[in-house]
Amino acid sequence: MINSDTIVSKQTMEVPLFAILQRTPRVAVTLAFVLFLFTIVPALYSLIANPILPLSISSSETDRSSPVNHMHFSHLNISSTQIHSPVNGPIPAPPDHSPSRHRKSSFHRSPTPENGPILSPTNHTPSRQRSPSSDQILSPKSSPITAPPHWMSSPAQSPSPVNAPIPAPLNQTSPVNISPSRMQNRDDEQRCDLFTGEWVPNEEAPYYTNTTCWAIHEHQNCMRYGRPDTGFMRWRWKPDGCDLPIIDPQEFLEMVRGKAMGFVGDSISRNQVQSLLCLLSKVEYPEDVSPSPNTDFKVWNYTSYNFTLHAMWSPFLVKSTKPDPTDPKFKFFSLYLDEYDTAWTSQLDKLDYLVISSGHWFYRPVIFYENKKISGCQYCSLPNTTELPLDYGYRKALRISLKAILENFNGLAFLRSFSPQHFEGGAWNEGGDCVRTRPYRRNETIPEGSDLQVHDIQLEEFRAAKEEGRKKKGFRLKLMDMTKAMLLRPDGHPGRYGHLQNAGVTLRNDCIHWCLPGPIDTWNDILLQMMKTEN
Repeated sequence: MINSDTIVSKQTMEVPLFAILQRTPRVAVTLAFVLFLFTIVPALYSLIANPILPLSISSSETDRSSPVNHMHFSHLNISSTQIHSPVNGPIPAPPDHSPSRHRKSSFHRSPTPENGPILSPTNHTPSRQRSPSSDQILSPKSSPITAPPHWMSSPAQSPSPVNAPIPAPLNQTSPVNISPSRMQNRDDEQRCDLFTGEWVPNEEAPYYTNTTCWAIHEHQNCMRYGRPDTGFMRWRWKPDGCDLPIIDPQEFLEMVRGKAMGFVGDSISRNQVQSLLCLLSKVEYPEDVSPSPNTDFKVWNYTSYNFTLHAMWSPFLVKSTKPDPTDPKFKFFSLYLDEYDTAWTSQLDKLDYLVISSGHWFYRPVIFYENKKISGCQYCSLPNTTELPLDYGYRKALRISLKAILENFNGLAFLRSFSPQHFEGGAWNEGGDCVRTRPYRRNETIPEGSDLQVHDIQLEEFRAAKEEGRKKKGFRLKLMDMTKAMLLRPDGHPGRYGHLQNAGVTLRNDCIHWCLPGPIDTWNDILLQMMKTEN
């Protein structure tokens, strides 16, 4: 017999769920609320935490200038107050920059008329093999300047490949790959000022050594003569607005295929040439095709590229004669400020690229000639002869040299600005030395010297030549303004390691030239970028 209560229970269980909900509204509301909590609320939270914004492209970020710290250079930044750094004092650690040459760039600066835009860097040989301030020079009011150090007097070169066996280039046949991380937005790169920035660590350097490159001059071969630290080789120049690629030797040689390049100046100019020879040795060693044994004028040919490289010695840029050791009245250099030095000006029609520089030799005692007559002198103390300041002779010599380029050269010319010296504790002939082992940071105050006066003259004469050049169609003159960057590198000079360490012989320290490899290699990084801009 079936109980009635059992029948009622079975009927209740068979009633559909929605019917139960209709009969009990309170249960329906509760269930709906639970569903809301588990579905709608998480979706709303996700939307709020990760909003979907419309894609937009704006030039405001690239056009906006960002504030930067300015160097404390008395001539380059007139308003700065100078506080001399203690000699050999501790140097703060550099900023925590990535050593990689493939850092993502941030562009904020506008192009300057001197350097122009930078094209997209390509093919920068990331696979290249890696090997393990100044006191002022004596002024004319104090006393005559004595003879310069031996390493500034002689233009002698290291053994050329013609006279000595040449080792095979490193990985000559290895391909040079284009790194995608090197590819930058061209519009952004046009906003980069190459000459304002900071030195940052670069553990990939150096890119050659004194055992792989024959072109290093003895007095810049710092590692050969026992320099104990190697950190000076492991920095690279980082402009504020972009990432400067390390020179790609194959790209450089392809760009100058079938062309000729000349460097004119003093031993600092030759220092840069030797750096370029070493950097290009990864791809090819050149043949010495100099027309004579005279080491003042060297010519190399890269046969695979039909590219010739000329190094032309002209420390004063204008016509000059050496002192006559037999005549005490003519113990000074004679400079003819209104006459070309035809030894290099006669070669201009053979060149496609020209890098001109000078300055250091104008600290010597000299006699000036104009219109074939003595017009004055510098550091001479001669009777009845007008003593003229440093800027007189140098300004006139640079002006007429730029005029020679304007009138006789149809290629691309670069005026490389003055390379500063870093003697501390005295002048070069008073025991001065350069013993720092790290770069300055640009927010440090750097001891002031007369170097910046030469730099000011160069800027003024460059601007005047550019203005005059507007009248000549096709005249191209660019300023390679390396002075600010190199002021930050007191650690890059040979110092006492430009010669044998002989306790019985006292030799002056070299705080003018640059160790190879070293910071001067950056000049050729920048040279390639400026060439790419023009091409």
